[in-house]
Amino acid sequence: MTEMIRESMEYDVVIVGAGPAGLSAAIRLKQLDPDLGVVVLEKGSEVGAHILSGAVLDTSGLDALIPDWKAKGAPIKVEVKRDNFYILGPSGQMRIPNWPMPPLMSNHGKYIVSMGNVCRWMAEQAEALGVEIFPGFAGSELVYDDKGGVKGVVAGVMGLNSDGTPGPNYEPGLELHGKYVFLSEGVRGSLAKEVIARYDLSNGHCPQKFGIGMKEIWEIDPAKHREGTVTHTAGWPLGKTAGGGSFIYHLENNQVYVGFVVHLNYRNPHLYPYMEFQRFKHHPLVAELLKGGKRVAYGARAISEGGWQSIPKVVAPGVALLGCSAGLVNVPRIKGNHNAMLSGIAAAEAAAAAIAQGRAGDELSAYETDLRSGPVAKDLKKVRNVKPIWSKWGMAASLVLGGFDMWTNNLFGLSLLGTLKHGKTDAAATGEASKFPKIDYPKPDGVLSFDRLTNVSFSFTNHEENQPCHLRLKDASVPIAVNLPKYDEPAQRYCPAGVYEVIGEGAEARFQINFQNCVHCKTCDIKDPSQNINWTTPQGGDGPNYPNM
Repeated sequence: MTEMIRESMEYDVVIVGAGPAGLSAAIRLKQLDPDLGVVVLEKGSEVGAHILSGAVLDTSGLDALIPDWKAKGAPIKVEVKRDNFYILGPSGQMRIPNWPMPPLMSNHGKYIVSMGNVCRWMAEQAEALGVEIFPGFAGSELVYDDKGGVKGVVAGVMGLNSDGTPGPNYEPGLELHGKYVFLSEGVRGSLAKEVIARYDLSNGHCPQKFGIGMKEIWEIDPAKHREGTVTHTAGWPLGKTAGGGSFIYHLENNQVYVGFVVHLNYRNPHLYPYMEFQRFKHHPLVAELLKGGKRVAYGARAISEGGWQSIPKVVAPGVALLGCSAGLVNVPRIKGNHNAMLSGIAAAEAAAAAIAQGRAGDELSAYETDLRSGPVAKDLKKVRNVKPIWSKWGMAASLVLGGFDMWTNNLFGLSLLGTLKHGKTDAAATGEASKFPKIDYPKPDGVLSFDRLTNVSFSFTNHEENQPCHLRLKDASVPIAVNLPKYDEPAQRYCPAGVYEVIGEGAEARFQINFQNCVHCKTCDIKDPSQNINWTTPQGGDGPNYPNM
């Protein structure tokens, strides 16, 4: 067949990902110079389709970007009225009062939001300024210049057969070139991963740490609904087997977000994060709230947890990492959207200044400087030791010693502990199956708890089946030859969508990938102990379609 020529389009700035970081960058660029050509690529079917973070929003980023967001009708309405934190046991709980908590941990004055809806609104603001937004266009490949710098992105490749050959409706996509490319793909994005490796951006920094966050939206009995109530828990059911905790946020219309996070540095490969979440809902505190309600949506995503120590260098020739691509989540606060917005603003200001000076394709060192000395740094440095304390010494130490460290940082701007380091990667933390007990999980009851495949249907995920599998094995023999005997193939359990299965036993065992189920959480790319799975973006528009997560 005749080779199809890939057309190109030229912009000043190309942004991959229409999340809070990418949209903030786009808006700020146009605020600074309306004549700049700015395009945002979004792999979801629409803006917000892949945004899972139903969140308590610190509006500091949005205040800096659009000070009159209330007057402009932002979907940010439910202010936090009650803030609770519990330590759970198997059948009871102990409430931790708010007064010992450092002020930075308070949620009062924050808002319970659907970040999907916030991003949809931000996209409207961006388009009103002249930003071009292309939903359903997955940035699948980077384009490099003759000096080795990033000059653009390939997007919109469609119509490949399952074996990777062009099908009858093949579209080669476009090359979108920019003076600068911003990667705001979220956690463990495929392009950001390539950039970090190619330019060795993690050199001199701790390895990034991650968690897997799973969430359901429930409609509950109006008599039990308390709009504006925020509840976080730690302890049961994880205990000493893994770090993590839960959140329950009461938003409008008798709905609550019920979520559960498991730190991915757990050692026991028999641990099943999804089933820990389902078991959690049977705790009396939670079960009583949900009784008589119904689950209406489900989703999952990885969360960057390394914080200050794990932020890589965020610039390379022609490219910058924004938001979760750089790992800017404040773990103790369980907040990252404000830092994502602030990073987008800082990157935009650096790029606009560089373009005004006639520059292109170089490193935006001003962005790097701002990120490490500005408001994002001030937010993350104060809490930098909480996660490594938890990883090294457990939950109790993180509450007591981590809390004390946050207080000294808050009051005096210093830590008596200095800066603690993270250990090995989450993949390397996985222990051998023979050294750990198997965990017996109760069967879901179909009322409070649900099997994975049933819940995946409530993520409204969809992938065209006749396309190449976007979950690529470096060595197809590893799952059965290495991971199964050594780790009991943990992909069967760490995936929250039932993508990976071991079919058969002994010599008949084979590894099956049900990529159609994938909710794009990237956990497999992170936790696989052999680092044999490479998550890549599927065709644009595929994946989950979250309603107002």
